[in-house]
Amino acid sequence: MMETILAAPWQMWATLAIIGVAIVLYASERLSMEIISLGIVVGLILLFEFAPVQAEGGVRVLNTTTLLSGFAHPALAAVMCLMVLGQGIFHAGAMERPTKMLLEFYSKRKFLTITGVFGIAFASSGFVNDTPVVVIFIPIVAALAARGDVSTSKLMMPLSFIALFGGMTTVIGSSTNVLAAGVYHSTTGNEIGFFELTPLALVIGAVGILYLATVGRVLLPKRELDNAADRRENKQFIAQFEISRDNSLVGKGPTAGLFPDLPDVTVRMVQRREKVILPPFEDFRFRAGDTVIIAATRTALTNLLKERREILSDLISEIALETDDQSASRTSLNLVEAIVAPGSRLVGRTVAQVGFHAQTNCIILGIERRSRMIRTQMNTIRLEAGDVLLILGELDDIRSLRADRDLLVFEWSMIGIPDAKHGPRAGLIFAGVVISAAAGLVPIAIAALTGVVAMLVTGCLNIRQAARAFDQRVYLLIGASLAMGLALEETGGAQFLGATIVNLAADLGPEALLSIFFILSAVLTNVLSNNATAVLFMPIAVSAAQQAGIDPLPLALTVIYGANCPFATPIAYQTNLLVMTPGHYKFKDFMIVGGPLIILLWIVYSFAASIYFDLN
Repeated sequence: MMETILAAPWQMWATLAIIGVAIVLYASERLSMEIISLGIVVGLILLFEFAPVQAEGGVRVLNTTTLLSGFAHPALAAVMCLMVLGQGIFHAGAMERPTKMLLEFYSKRKFLTITGVFGIAFASSGFVNDTPVVVIFIPIVAALAARGDVSTSKLMMPLSFIALFGGMTTVIGSSTNVLAAGVYHSTTGNEIGFFELTPLALVIGAVGILYLATVGRVLLPKRELDNAADRRENKQFIAQFEISRDNSLVGKGPTAGLFPDLPDVTVRMVQRREKVILPPFEDFRFRAGDTVIIAATRTALTNLLKERREILSDLISEIALETDDQSASRTSLNLVEAIVAPGSRLVGRTVAQVGFHAQTNCIILGIERRSRMIRTQMNTIRLEAGDVLLILGELDDIRSLRADRDLLVFEWSMIGIPDAKHGPRAGLIFAGVVISAAAGLVPIAIAALTGVVAMLVTGCLNIRQAARAFDQRVYLLIGASLAMGLALEETGGAQFLGATIVNLAADLGPEALLSIFFILSAVLTNVLSNNATAVLFMPIAVSAAQQAGIDPLPLALTVIYGANCPFATPIAYQTNLLVMTPGHYKFKDFMIVGGPLIILLWIVYSFAASIYFDLN
């Protein structure tokens, strides 16, 4: 319990004013989120430095140390670590095998496959932060939509919403849940159980999914796809690799003219010393020393790197051997496209003459020429302006290509290539984190931090990849929100707002409190952010429950459920922003589909919660 604070009415109003200004600034987006967050913290520090709030005995309860303590809060540490773990799952390719199986099954059972994809997204979002889940599933859903001739605008928004529903089901399902649970523990001294959210979250999820399958399906726009990306993806690159003695292709041959060990790849020529072997490859077997020239799309080459990396091991070793940290290099390989610029010094020179690897520590994996398909060794191809190069390299080396005036690097095309052997490791590490937290063996923050260290030690992630998962905007927003929540509580603002809401619902009973807190949290989360909403409303909800004489846990869970409903605006949550471009959505689309969904969930929750929680 907090100490008794001396009356400080004007500091309370000043705190409420700062919070009100913060909400307006966050919603207007006229300043960056980082500047607003830092400004809030500085404003609160200055306020309580010159107008201190003191407990009995003259002890300051709000000072620089306490206001900055949110940046070292265990809940914030847990959120950051869970984001890094999600990055590890993504980079290690733990989802590659399930993805391949789903695409294979789609040709046989379309409806079941789509249902299965959304079901997996829902279930996995309860244990993996929903943002990396959506990142992983966007290309899967796009591929299914293309194969089934369905507009992606009918599938992308449901993917984001379903991941949000799944994120409600456990205390680590989203950063909102972790933060709110941490603030609840700080305020009351009690813990929110790992599966405490699950029963009502399943009700909310079921109603939401039913809405998306019926009314939402009608409200979702149907827009014609821009097939530029598809046309780009269908372009064939010429690539080559040499077969070493330990290559798995040694002794392998074609079946009905196709090579089963090289899926979606066309073998155009094999150079065996001075002999050139061309299709059809009758009575042919690969030998050590063969140089294989293939034609393949970028997707096929990427899949080859992900699933059969040993086939291209000689090429990859050229990059990895250039650094002392081989494990880091191997886990941070990236693939990017670049076009040979007009007037480039590369024009008219062969790949061998360019010395590309020696200069950049990257390799040219493939060449695409719009005018014709070339059947010759890559090293002998003379480059022309407009040729598209598929470049493989370590992340820092790829980034250094930006300064190369001879190439125009397509930043949007960059993709990381995970090492298949790291997928099971990352999966086991994450499973250990989830089981430890769910069983209550250790606090979530400790389990998540241990998991991050394990991924770094085992090579599933390197320091640079882990650092990229650290979102400074989220970090500063959460730290500022915790400072606002602390100031709101210690100045009596939380008690004041809680009493106001209790008085409004006095004649309607405790069930009305649940309904009011749900809709207030749901509305504010679409204007501010789900993390800030949960942190600000949690102490208010606890105070309101105490003044109403009821258990604070139902209201605390209600705040979490409401804060996890950012359906009405694309800026409300990261996953909505992620699906905007592939779904070809406009701002109003989220209001049209998400607005009625929030109202429906509010009504359903008001009835379901009054039955589930025995507030009387």
